[in-house]
Amino acid sequence: MSVVERVLHNGRIWTQNPDFPRVSALALIGERIVAAGSDHDMLALAGLNTARDDLGGAYVIPGLTDAHVHWAMTSCALQEVNLFELPSKEEALARVAERVQASAAGEWITGYGWSQDFWPEPQFPTAAELDRVAPANPVYLHAKSGHAAWVNSAAMRSCGLNSDTPDPEGGFVGRDSTGQPDGMLYETAMDLVSERIPKPDPEKLAGLMSTAQQSALAAGLTGLHDFDGPDCLQALQILRERGELGLRVTKQINCEWFDHALRSGLRSGFGDDWLRIGAQKIFADGALGARTALMLAPYEGEPDNLGVAVVEREEMQALVSRASADGFATSIHAIGDRAVHDVLDVFEIARKEEAGRGQAPTDLRHRIEHVQIIHPGDVFRLASLGLVASMQPLHATSDYLAAERGWGERVRWSYNIRAQLDLGARVALGSDSPVEPIEPLKSFYAAITRRRPDGSPGPEGWLPELRLTPEETLQGFTLGPAWATNMDERLGRLAPGYLADLVLLDRDLLACDPEELPETQVLGTMVGGTWRYRAP
Repeated sequence: MSVVERVLHNGRIWTQNPDFPRVSALALIGERIVAAGSDHDMLALAGLNTARDDLGGAYVIPGLTDAHVHWAMTSCALQEVNLFELPSKEEALARVAERVQASAAGEWITGYGWSQDFWPEPQFPTAAELDRVAPANPVYLHAKSGHAAWVNSAAMRSCGLNSDTPDPEGGFVGRDSTGQPDGMLYETAMDLVSERIPKPDPEKLAGLMSTAQQSALAAGLTGLHDFDGPDCLQALQILRERGELGLRVTKQINCEWFDHALRSGLRSGFGDDWLRIGAQKIFADGALGARTALMLAPYEGEPDNLGVAVVEREEMQALVSRASADGFATSIHAIGDRAVHDVLDVFEIARKEEAGRGQAPTDLRHRIEHVQIIHPGDVFRLASLGLVASMQPLHATSDYLAAERGWGERVRWSYNIRAQLDLGARVALGSDSPVEPIEPLKSFYAAITRRRPDGSPGPEGWLPELRLTPEETLQGFTLGPAWATNMDERLGRLAPGYLADLVLLDRDLLACDPEELPETQVLGTMVGGTWRYRAP
């Protein structure tokens, strides 16, 4: 073996390599690990110019990948009004009023993160309420779910939105008893206003991403799977060209731009270990918060509401089959049990078509995003079809009250990562940022305890039988995302031949009391053999 370039020693390293699960040292050449073992053996490989990093007995885990992020939205949220899970509508309005005071008349005000489910009266807000604090500035506030928006009259006037505006396919405009828009936009109706809001150019977006990247690295992330549009890809390319991209990014392509990708001859996996093309992305339905998740039976107390099909099943089938034939995996957002059922039917047909072409189920690693509620008759089908269950532990703890109100007794089949693991499905965990914080250790706490940071709903957590073990949660943020993007032979473990992506912690995530998890400190984050973050 050549003289190694760097040795990390005096650590407590959890490798996820079944042959040597615990070691104290790693030897690196370039971006990769070339050996793992004892301090004595690894330091014996060092030469005069080898960097020696004493980890001081800190705990080390493989680098964490967030398998579902809206990275452009997350980066832009840094300059928006933060309404995340505020406890009242009045506080949300006060924050908007504060931003209005600091803005010029006519300047757009944007914000994110509100949810009526956290308010004393969980009712959707209105334009009239926003008008009182922002009469001259157009305001657009997207909900925590990302599937609804709250706008004021100035925003609607600027976009020509009125009683004569038809509902777009896959969405609808909230209206009062006279048919006038009431300030709520659902699903694709959000585009009626959002497309008029000035967007940052790629250079500015790249700058915002640089700032967001530092926060992600400090939280222990080494990679992410993005679900935003072409502007996100442009900005990521700028960072990559400058050598400033410090996270490994898999970029999904939303179906409205997918034709361009096919005409360019792209396929899943194109790119390198820093920035690569992932899957086609389709929306099957909406979200629980907006009451637009597509359901087999109506929402509790809403006998006429079955949710919204954003893309109808027949169109989904055509999109998936075409993508599969051209070498593209597909990732489909499905939250309601009807949406999940339809998506499973679509993928079942696609798998038969692939088998007819001589393809193995592992060739194209199709995914279902969220799987927030599933019919018990469908629970086993993700595993049997070789699909990835891309799920978010924080959604369970954030949404449990809304789920109980909306789904009643059906909640036992909701947010059930446990069932997918027990049945052998591949599970990739994430945050859905900015819907939830892009801080994986918060997701660890939610997955292991099924509780919010304040301890609710109680010591045992919500549906405690669905809790995950620390090992399962770690695998969900490492091995699961690596497998989902065909990178499992070089990501997710700390073993020879694998990329040197790792996180340094002040305690053992796999053995500490779960109550200690919120206090866990990230001491360092290494990506590709380079320290991208070290704690002060």
